[in-house]
Amino acid sequence: MNTKQFDRIHTGKGFIAALDQSGGSTPKALLQYGIKENSYSNEEEMYQLVHEMRTRIIKSFAFDSQYILGAILFENTMERSIDGQFTADYLWEKKGVVPFLKVDKGLADLENGVQLMKPISGLNDLLKRAVERNIFGTKMRSVIKEANPAGIKKVVEQQFAIGNQIVEMGLVPIIEPEVDIHSADKETSEKLLKKEIFDQLSTLGKDVKVMLKLSIPTENNFYADLMEDPRVIRVVALSGGYTQAEANEKLAHNHGLIASFSRALSQGLTAGQTDDEFNAMLSKSIQDIYEASIK
Repeated sequence: MNTKQFDRIHTGKGFIAALDQSGGSTPKALLQYGIKENSYSNEEEMYQLVHEMRTRIIKSFAFDSQYILGAILFENTMERSIDGQFTADYLWEKKGVVPFLKVDKGLADLENGVQLMKPISGLNDLLKRAVERNIFGTKMRSVIKEANPAGIKKVVEQQFAIGNQIVEMGLVPIIEPEVDIHSADKETSEKLLKKEIFDQLSTLGKDVKVMLKLSIPTENNFYADLMEDPRVIRVVALSGGYTQAEANEKLAHNHGLIASFSRALSQGLTAGQTDDEFNAMLSKSIQDIYEASIK
C-alpha cells in the first residue's frame, strides 16, 4: 500500500470525485453532458466519448489536489490513457489525486427490500490489473430501499465478504450500501445499516482497513461513531440523486463526512461549453463541494 496515498485519504482535507458511471449509466451521463445517443453508433465510440469528458474534467486547472483527495474510475477508464499515461498514473503523478476503481457489475433485482450486487465475474483478474495500474482502492455499490432487517443484513454481509477479498489483494475497499433517499423509512434503514456495519467491522482482522460510502443520513452526525472506528479510514457521502445544492447543504451539517459525488459534481457541465465556461462551472462546483466537505 502506498503510505502517502493512505495518509492523504485518511487525514487530508477535500473530497473524492466519482467519475465511475459505467454500462447502463454511461448514456445518461453523456446525455447530461449534452451528447445524445445518436452521436455514437457502438459501445467503443460511447466509451471514447465518456473518456474524453472525464479527461476534460481531470485536466482542468479546477481539478486540483488542494480540493480533491481521490477519484473513482470505471474499469474502461482505468485501461485508457491521458497524455500517454494510464489514467491512474496521470491522476497521482500529475494531479496528486489518489485513484480508486469501481469493481461491481451492477445491481441484482429487488428482493427483501434491497438490491444486492450482481456476481462479480473475473474479480480476481480485475483486482490484479488494478494493482498493476497503481490503483489504491475499490468501490462497490448495493442499494437499500426498505427497512428490511434480513435484506440489509445480506447487503452488508455481501459487501464485507467481497471487501475482504479486495483487502487480500492489497487494496482498500470502499463499502457502499446506499440507502435510497426516497425511501419512506430511510431513517430506520440507516439505524439497521449502522448496526450491521459495526457487526461486520468487529469481524475484521486488526490490520484490515476499509472505507465507507453512505447516503447522507437523515439525522445529522449519525455516522460520527463509525468515523471513530479504528478500522475505518474515512466515511464519505454519495449524493444519491440530490441536486448539488441539496447535497452540499445536507453534507455541511455532518461534521467529518466528506463528499464522493458523481452527478452532483458534473452538474451543469456540457460538451458545448467553451473551455473558459467549462472550467468556471467545474471550479465553482468543486469549491462548493469542498466547502461543504470541510465543515
